[in-house]
Amino acid sequence: MTITQEGSNIIIRNSGGEILLFLRDDKPEIPCPNMWALLGGVREEGETPLENVIREIKEEIGVALDPAEIEHHCTRERHWGLLEHTFRTRLDLDLDEITLTEGQELRWFSEADVAATVLGFEENEMLAAYFAKTGGEQPPAR
Repeated sequence: MTITQEGSNIIIRNSGGEILLFLRDDKPEIPCPNMWALLGGVREEGETPLENVIREIKEEIGVALDPAEIEHHCTRERHWGLLEHTFRTRLDLDLDEITLTEGQELRWFSEADVAATVLGFEENEMLAAYFAKTGGEQPPAR
């Protein structure tokens, strides 16, 4: 497989054990329209994967993540040519106070909700492995 793009996304887990997902726009020209997915996006030239995910979260939901509270979870070569870096953090957010700039909606999903929903970008498999590996445990917020 030839890698043509690189990007980052993040598993944001709240203290209740839920994962933050967003409902992608319903536009036929974008990948995975009208599907739930992790927040993130394509890396810009000169960015590290960590800088990429921090920028994307700031752009998409207006939240400035602390790099010291972010851990690398996995890196996968996706069959469509994307090298994808997934990070994780623990963060409690009041979704009523968030202005979403991309997508239609933000929502907290339990492990059961994630398993019952077909996610965009084949993220079900990765999140199932995340829950199996960690038992859903996140490091304590610093």
